[in-house]
Amino acid sequence: MENARRRRSGAEGGVMIRRLVARAALALAVAVTSIGVASPDVVASPAGTTPGTLVETTGLDPAAWIPGAASGIRVTYWTLGPLGRPALSTGAVFLPPGNPPPGGWPVVSWAHGTVGLADRCAPTVTGKIGGPYLGHWLAQGYAIVATDYVGLGTPGTHPYLDGASEAHSVIDMVRAARVIEPILSPHWVVLGQSQGGQAAMVTASLATRYAPELDYRGGVATGAPSNLENLAPLVRPEFPQLPLTGTTVFVSYILAGLRATRPDLDIDSYLSDVGRAAVTAAETNCYEDMEPLLRNVSVGDLVVRPLDEPVLSALRDMLGVPTSGYDRPVFLGQGLTDDVVPAPLTFKLAADLAASHQPVTFRTYPTGHLETMIASLPDTTPFVRGLFGS
Repeated sequence: MENARRRRSGAEGGVMIRRLVARAALALAVAVTSIGVASPDVVASPAGTTPGTLVETTGLDPAAWIPGAASGIRVTYWTLGPLGRPALSTGAVFLPPGNPPPGGWPVVSWAHGTVGLADRCAPTVTGKIGGPYLGHWLAQGYAIVATDYVGLGTPGTHPYLDGASEAHSVIDMVRAARVIEPILSPHWVVLGQSQGGQAAMVTASLATRYAPELDYRGGVATGAPSNLENLAPLVRPEFPQLPLTGTTVFVSYILAGLRATRPDLDIDSYLSDVGRAAVTAAETNCYEDMEPLLRNVSVGDLVVRPLDEPVLSALRDMLGVPTSGYDRPVFLGQGLTDDVVPAPLTFKLAADLAASHQPVTFRTYPTGHLETMIASLPDTTPFVRGLFGS
């Protein structure tokens, strides 16, 4: 433990200058996120907001540490949010005990599942960062870096299921972590579950192009929502109640994020009174509060008319999981009794990936949504070990 403190102290000393500008950077973040979106084009980052730039480090309550971690640090860093615009994210860095191997600790960048949109829902705020599942990976000798995603604990509304924004947060978390912990290797993989499974897939499709200075090795995605953009044209007042868990909550989160990031789409004009109340509640309620609130509300209850092409186009950009462009191995796991992300959606994704000859290993398990993470470990553990060449 003492060695971990010394390493952290030395690393933090090396970023003292960055801390001096932290307050100015945070003020700039507020300004950036308060300006209306004028164009969907990616823009150049203002000075000091280069993706991966570290803004601030703070201590993390040991109660929030992954089981078995030797240290835990909370970080704030710059990344790219919706429409490729500079945005802040927070996250945590955990080191395993002992001495790192030659070249430094290999890195697992964790993409978490749905928690909500409000700042108070962020994993580094709630302290619910990964539990025994991430403890397993830490015990394998990997450092864990875990983003909160843009807008969770930072200015602006979290753009839920905006795949590119999530992926940028995941990758830039690795960059920022290596600034404060120089004993981290450039070799890294991505792991994600549920919302994080989608984030992991999008990350896997662009990691080597977005951060060529790092050595991305591959990824694992379980319970990953996909093909949702293909269901969006069916959303209308007649849309029935589905025998699934949380669907209306997830749609409310999607619409709340879209309403915040694309005011030009006038999302409120599509919503019923029930829908406006649900989307507004989505901005401030974590999942465990929203799920019982909307348990008896159908997706059709949220809207008064079908979604028009401008909204459908925006949803395709947000929700789509790429079916090509993967240049490193990916493991895709799906529970057959998953009532949150139904297996048929993932079957289609797997078939599309196979048809385009992507390096994807697909496995199914007789499990539900969350249970698939643990059930897949006998397969994913050697898979990740192989990615790191050990």
